[in-house]
Amino acid sequence: MINGIWLGLIVIGVIVSVFTGNVQAVTDAAINFANTAVEISIGLIGIMTLWLGIMAIAEKAGLIQKLAKALSPIMRRLFPDVPEEHPAMGAMIMNIAANILGLGNAATPFGLKAMEELDTLNEHKGVATNAMVMFLAINTSSVTLLPATVIGLRAAAGSTNAAEVIGPIIMATTISTVSAVILTKVFGKMKRYQVENYIEKSEAENVQEG
Repeated sequence: MINGIWLGLIVIGVIVSVFTGNVQAVTDAAINFANTAVEISIGLIGIMTLWLGIMAIAEKAGLIQKLAKALSPIMRRLFPDVPEEHPAMGAMIMNIAANILGLGNAATPFGLKAMEELDTLNEHKGVATNAMVMFLAINTSSVTLLPATVIGLRAAAGSTNAAEVIGPIIMATTISTVSAVILTKVFGKMKRYQVENYIEKSEAENVQEG
């Protein structure tokens, strides 16, 4: 899907440049920004190494575990269908805690594990449960306190104050996460989006086809 979108954008850009007589400008821009991409990538090495090192120390020091413990009461309310002692709950808490600290690499395995464990509670395999949808929504919109990647990109691009985006990012991700939770809860209560309704429709379609 994403590859198709990027391909479409490139094709459209080339076509427009041909009709507007800007083929040379597009070619020059592609070459110049290819060089810029390499320069930014190399510049990221230092800052990302620093941040990942700091985050690794924080992880070893138990910061994620402490944050996970603080999140437990909220998680029980967000996922009432998941037993408190179920492995899925622990994996979800660790994933969200890692995302909050900007540890994307550490968060991914926990996210995959959480989905696998949530599927063990799924009575209708192949159809996402309310808990799965809620976890995906929170994971996608995750509140971020330490946006290491963004800070690294800004520093590599020559920003004089790379960390000044922390405040706006915390505000933006908080709003997006709250909105995701509210919308997931609202849509989850609508009959058309409930699993039972989907199963009934599927069975009715199978009967008609049969």
